[in-house]
Parts: sequence; structure tokens; C-alpha cells
Amino acid sequence: MIRQPMMLVVLLACVSFSAARSQQSDSARLAELEKQVEALTRELERLRLGEDVAVSVDTSVLGFAPAASKVYRIARGVSLGGYGEVLYERFADTRQDGAPSGRTDQLDALRAVLYVGYKFDDRWLFNSEIEVEHAATGQAGSVSMEFAYVDFRPSDAFGLRAGLVLIPMGIVNELHEPTTFMTTERPETERRIIPTTWREGGVGIFGEAGSFSYRAFLVNGLDGAGGGSANAGGFSASGLRGGRQKGSKAVVEDLSVVGRVDFEAQPGLRVGASGYVGESGQNNPTGGVGGTIGARTILTEGHVDWLFKGLSLRGLAALAFVDDVAELNAFRGLTGNESIGERMHGWYVEGSYDVLRSATTNHQLRPVVRFEQVNTQSRVPSGFSADPANDLDVLTFGAVWKPITNLIFKADYQVRSNGARTESDQLNLAVGYVF
Repeated sequence: MIRQPMMLVVLLACVSFSAARSQQSDSARLAELEKQVEALTRELERLRLGEDVAVSVDTSVLGFAPAASKVYRIARGVSLGGYGEVLYERFADTRQDGAPSGRTDQLDALRAVLYVGYKFDDRWLFNSEIEVEHAATGQAGSVSMEFAYVDFRPSDAFGLRAGLVLIPMGIVNELHEPTTFMTTERPETERRIIPTTWREGGVGIFGEAGSFSYRAFLVNGLDGAGGGSANAGGFSASGLRGGRQKGSKAVVEDLSVVGRVDFEAQPGLRVGASGYVGESGQNNPTGGVGGTIGARTILTEGHVDWLFKGLSLRGLAALAFVDDVAELNAFRGLTGNESIGERMHGWYVEGSYDVLRSATTNHQLRPVVRFEQVNTQSRVPSGFSADPANDLDVLTFGAVWKPITNLIFKADYQVRSNGARTESDQLNLAVGYVF
């Protein structure tokens, strides 16, 4: 993109130099030169605009995924980007216990996303992500605003953000573009416990200082009880995911605080932790007279992400606690092993290596493996029981091919098991793109 403007500048200089040497002063010659200069000026403007809008998508800024970061890398004006992924899942015919799985193979246009941003000046910008899930709203699909916020950033060390924001927890919640993780599906820990993609309305601060970066927000709380104006499903035996309100008429009887710190120990090595605390009862009544459900929810996680000479390693561990679960269960009519977990935990480790790193090619070919363990009912209240089906192990192994930075092709196999022996294995194929 830079070579074309340089060539045009050289051409313009040559035209001007030739005109000066020829010393032709007739009006026709001057008119022709003016036309050439005007055309070249228009072309330069067009190319500059193209550079601003079509910036690279191979680096992240302020914790955002590469394409979501594009608005931060332009000088001013509009930024456009996006990503998408299509997923094929083929399920085993039988479960662990030998019974028929009953699962139906499926092909899903999982996501198609458009980023629209606008940089007003060096301090103010707007950024947004609009997502279409599952292709058709008339069937299983939906259209959602994943984030939409305004930043004021007077310096690298300090900025203010307000709007619908991504919750800065874990690895995948902010880095959820398909080229930023190597498996076809996101980790279970970052779906069930850290309910990726997780966004809420709020305001907060962010910044970078040396090797450290931070983000902290005051946001509307989760709706653990469900059924409020956001129509959230509420917490369940399978985790916290149903408590997301997604900025859709969110109930704000309870507020929460979330914060994150990352340290870049060396280029390519990032270590960090985050925490979330707030009540999730949203002023819903208990069974007692005049009481309300508190349901204080505490979520913590630590993570590491290391890129080194073709090797990629990452790991994460998450722990969640929920108070007043018996009251939540009663409000939602949950009994026996349907109970919400008072304590939930999950962790995973993942590695891949680019076997083409030493070859004379820009292609990447990466074998990948991930092992994960997650239990969303590691402790339940007295009088309830845990469902062993929610104590899950997943071994994923496969390969990734990236012919260019913007495209990724994935194939992997999941060996899935749980305490109830009701899981079934599956083969996954996926294609993803960013721009």
C-alpha cells in the first residue's frame, strides 16, 4: 500500500522536472500538466483513505482482538473490520456408557461480525461490534450488539470508557476472533464459568504503563435469578452463562466491579489475573417476608499466554463462588441435582507449534492439543446434590492451517467424558476469517 503513493510522488516530480527543462510555456501544455497534477492528487488521497480503513489485522491493542483494534491504529475517521466462522460438528453414535448418543450432526454459520469504529481525534473514539449468530433470525439465529462504547484517552497510561463493554476476564472473552485461538470451539471454562462472550453496560478506566496494562469497570450485575427485563435465563447447574444481561434492558438493582492486570514479562509472554464481585439477586424476593436475594457472585481467574519461536502455549484457571444459592434455587424452582453451584472451578492448558516455521513460506501449519477440566457444581447447598454430568473432562487434539494472516482452517477431535458417563466424542471442522 505504501509503494503506490511513493511511485506516484516520484512520477509527479519527474513530470514537473521534464516540464521545467522543456521550458514550454504554451497554454495547452500548462493545462495538460494541471490535469495530471489534479489526477495524481486525487489518487494519493484515495490511497491514503484506503490505508486508514484497511489497516493490518495481525496485532492487538489494549487487550482487544486484532480486527477489533483497527480503530486505534488509524489517524482519524472511519474504521471497518469483521470476522466470521463456520463450524461442522459430527457426533459419535454412542455415549461413554454405550447408550445411543441421540446427537444430530450439524453445520452452522456460527458467527458473522462487522466492526464499525470512528476516531474523532487523538483522544476520542467510538468502537462497536455487531454480530449475526447462526445465520437466520427466523430460525436459530439472532443479531446482537457485542460491544459499543466511547473512549477518552488523554494518555497511554490512562483512559476512560463508557457504554456496552466487554468484561475483561480470561483470554477468549476479549480475544474471541477465530484466528486468535487454535481450536474449533472455545474452551468450556470460558463458556460456562467465564461466560464468553460476556458484555455488560458500564463505565471504567484502562491504560498501559511500561510492561503493565490494566482495565477496571463498574457494570450492571449478572441476573442469577433470571426472568427480569433483560429476559436473562439465570444461573443454572451448568454455570453462570444464563446470568448475562447483554445490555438488553438490563436490570440494574445490583452493580458489580471487575478489574484486570496483565504483565508482559518479555515479548510474547503475557501473565495476568482478573476478578469480578457483585450481587446477582437483582432485588428478587426470598421466601421470607420482606427479604431479597443477595446472591453475591465472586469470580477470579489467572492466565498465561506465551508465543516463542513458533511455539504457542496458554493456560487458564478460574474459580467462582455464589452466595444464597438455596434462595436462588427456590426462586427458580430448582430441586435435587438441578441446583446452581455454590462453587465452580475450571482450568485448561493448550499448546501448538508451527511446523512450517523454518520453511520458506508464510503459511502456518500447527498441530494443537488442549486438555480441560470443569465442574460447575463442585459444591452445592445442603439438601441438594451435584449432577456428575457437570464434572467434565475434554481432551481436544487436531491441526490448524493459516495460509495467510486473515484466514484459518481448523480440524480437531474431542474426547469428552463426565462423571455420569453420558458424554459423546465429536469431530469438528471450521473455517474462520478476519478483515
